[in-house]
Amino acid sequence: MATDATVETFRDLVKEGAVLVDIWGPDCRPCLALMPSVLALGERYADDITLIKVNAPQNRRICRDLRLAGLPAYITMRDGVEVERLTSNATTPEQIEEAIVRLLRGAPSAGRRPNA
Repeated sequence: MATDATVETFRDLVKEGAVLVDIWGPDCRPCLALMPSVLALGERYADDITLIKVNAPQNRRICRDLRLAGLPAYITMRDGVEVERLTSNATTPEQIEEAIVRLLRGAPSAGRRPNA
């Protein structure tokens, strides 16, 4: 099950554990096309990760703080620190799942902590 984040809740939602952040927009066709697969991955890995969804137009500050340049964006985080990011309209469900698996196996973090 996914949790919708806002500027006010984002930091608390990502501060503990393994998290997949799905940053999407209602006019982003690749975002909408991948959404069912991302939700399915969230359910498949529900015991191990938290799926957080961020509606980009409604939460521009989060996007700015994460230094996002485009959508869709999928960010894996551990204890509030970014581990990996996928930011291509050619991202596949398989690539997202591989990022989740790397996160769960202990991939080193990229060291970015959001300001949101």
